[in-house]
Amino acid sequence: MDTTDNGLLSQPQIDELLSQLEGWQLQDNRISKTFPFGNYYRTIAFVNALAWMTHREDHHPMLTVTYNSCRVDYSTHDAGGLSIKDFNCAAQADALFRP
Repeated sequence: MDTTDNGLLSQPQIDELLSQLEGWQLQDNRISKTFPFGNYYRTIAFVNALAWMTHREDHHPMLTVTYNSCRVDYSTHDAGGLSIKDFNCAAQADALFRP
């Protein structure tokens, strides 16, 4: 996939990749999804698994954690927008989620 020199994706590339993810939305140069859970324990278990995965990928999301949900926002901050890393990590977050 061709990207700009700084790794940013074009809008057509973003649209194509976003169409391959279920429930993710584009907002202000980031992709976001809220994962629902039945209780706090499951929410935190997801957050811990996500933390391990994102540390391994060296690409960390912004998280908003509540009692029964976790909102995940990905953006490649040092590039100033969305890169392939954001979509790869979003797909991995989806793989961690089991309602």
